[in-house]
Amino acid sequence: MYDMYTSGNTFYFPPYRSGIPFAFIKMLKVLRSHNTASHSTLSQIWKSYFVFKPFSYKYCIFGTILNMKKVKKLVVGNWKMNPQSLEEAKKIATSVKRAMRGVKKTNVVLCPPFVYLSSLTNSVGNSLFLGAQNANSETLGSFTGEVSFAELSQFKVDYVILGHSERRKIGESDELINKKVRAVIGDGMTAIVCVGESSRDTNGDFYNFIKQQIVSDLKDVPKKMLDRVVIAYEPIWAVGAKVAVAPRELHEMSIFIKKVLKDLCGIASDSVRILYGGDVDRVNAEILVRDGNVSGLLIGRESLRVRDFVEIIKSVDAI
Repeated sequence: MYDMYTSGNTFYFPPYRSGIPFAFIKMLKVLRSHNTASHSTLSQIWKSYFVFKPFSYKYCIFGTILNMKKVKKLVVGNWKMNPQSLEEAKKIATSVKRAMRGVKKTNVVLCPPFVYLSSLTNSVGNSLFLGAQNANSETLGSFTGEVSFAELSQFKVDYVILGHSERRKIGESDELINKKVRAVIGDGMTAIVCVGESSRDTNGDFYNFIKQQIVSDLKDVPKKMLDRVVIAYEPIWAVGAKVAVAPRELHEMSIFIKKVLKDLCGIASDSVRILYGGDVDRVNAEILVRDGNVSGLLIGRESLRVRDFVEIIKSVDAI
């Protein structure tokens, strides 16, 4: 059961241990034991998920859960600039496709380099999809070295990774990423929008950094197209560092991202899936998805190791 206390015309329901994620309980303890003014970010998360207003039940966490459609989890393999040969690329794709026969609740996306896309179109099907690692926002034109979103669609590309930290590092701005997002989803593909902080500070300012990335990257994206948007939280400090974010911290970040999306897009944001990326392997994959409150994973180097990648897929599918 839940006790109720009020603040003005708003009714709050503090959770106890009956089915409420531990992360919320942790937040409540922090807020109760410290000055709430110094924990405004956590307080906003708390209030946005445990608030009930008359005739607005769909905006509380219980209503949100009841109104959510069942959506498959998502595992994305970002091959980056690998493998070295087309033969090896085909071998990886074929092996993953063969292993997908027993996967029921998870969609898998393979994102090879551009040069392999046309040769892998026959490797996809059922719950296995092709994705690209980038796309230009223009349909065609004088853009040396670029590939447009329109050109990708002819190769059965359904997903496009945008705003990856390695792209941001070479100068991609949020404004440019926003143009790419709108172009990709406007052409019927799904944009996997990467966000993530380079480091964490004790004051929690990195939360505002993540918020600004999301708000900028999704600017002017129509609410009716949000089901074509996936947010991939990939903290830069965890990429290649052989240390993933703690599941409890990931859970809190997932809650925060959902709150940002809710403020930005309202109830339509429920269709946006949140992934995690950053030193994911076959050992930590299951606990990151289950306890981290995310809908799937964005995987780098492990997606090239077929046995490990398949094991990750099956562990996620079993949740």
